[in-house]
Amino acid sequence: MDRIRTGLLGYGLSGSVFHAPLLSVLEEFDIKKVMTSRKEQVNSEIPEAEAVSSIEDITGDPNIDLVIVTMPSGLHFEAAKECLLAGKHVVLEKPMTATAEEAEELIHLATEKGVLLSVYHNRRWDNDFLTIKQLISEGRLGDINTFHASYDRYRPNVRQRWREQKGPGSGALYDLGSHLIDQVLHLFGMPEAVTAQVAAQRDGAETDDYFHIVLHYGKLQAILHSGSIVPANGPRYQVHGQKGSFIKYGIDSQEDALRAGQKPSGESWGADLPEHYGELTVVEGEEVKTETVKTLPGSYVTYYQELAASILKGGKLPVTAEEGLAVIRIIEAARESSELKKTVLLNK
Repeated sequence: MDRIRTGLLGYGLSGSVFHAPLLSVLEEFDIKKVMTSRKEQVNSEIPEAEAVSSIEDITGDPNIDLVIVTMPSGLHFEAAKECLLAGKHVVLEKPMTATAEEAEELIHLATEKGVLLSVYHNRRWDNDFLTIKQLISEGRLGDINTFHASYDRYRPNVRQRWREQKGPGSGALYDLGSHLIDQVLHLFGMPEAVTAQVAAQRDGAETDDYFHIVLHYGKLQAILHSGSIVPANGPRYQVHGQKGSFIKYGIDSQEDALRAGQKPSGESWGADLPEHYGELTVVEGEEVKTETVKTLPGSYVTYYQELAASILKGGKLPVTAEEGLAVIRIIEAARESSELKKTVLLNK
């Protein structure tokens, strides 16, 4: 196999904005089929691909190697299960599934069938998170004691879309929370316990649109926050350690660029605005120094480059299914903590 023959399940926002454009700039992938009702859009944007009506058109095609599931979260389990049973490699848009039990079953099935299963946690490749990861790995902050990440928006009115309607896998915790949780787990592993408040603040809300989560790691506390009625944003990240602090405003530019129809290529892709560069404050003896840190470029395309290496050369998956499962476990613990109004201990 020299090219990965790929099928897309769904061509809404996720499929058309966060997946197809990345695949289009990589020679390792060849999009063969797209299951969608938006056939004219597919014909226009991916003329080499065939728009089909059913999942069987993809799972029953022996010329499809990989299936990318970009359907609503509540449909992930059944769709992925059908693809795995057909012997296809599978990428699941985040969140992996609506329940940990579903995720475990998919992991078992992928192992049984000898195929790869990965979860698209693309925000590991946000420019701000890559910068924080590097600062921590270089030890410039010392031992971390507080990690604070916010994903706030100003969307005061409930919209008619599945993420804001009652159903499995809907709501801000599954949507935005899965991004922040994955980042923390990627840096620090599984916590000892979870304390959370998950709520609906907007009038007419059918599912949660607010969360405040604390992941407990002994002395280290990771605080994750999101609200939908936030007219003015504070820092996106605040990371404090024994040696210093890093404060970062703004948000990675890749989503807006992809929504605007730009292709993920060129030296400026994923670059940050200079006014959004973070501030690093370090303590050296009795002296306190502050410097501006240029943000590393973001690169969602790296996920698919690493996935291609996994499929074609046996390399490590960019995100494993077990990592996707871990995120769902934290989401379930956060919901339990909020409902019971207590801290939930985790069995690692």
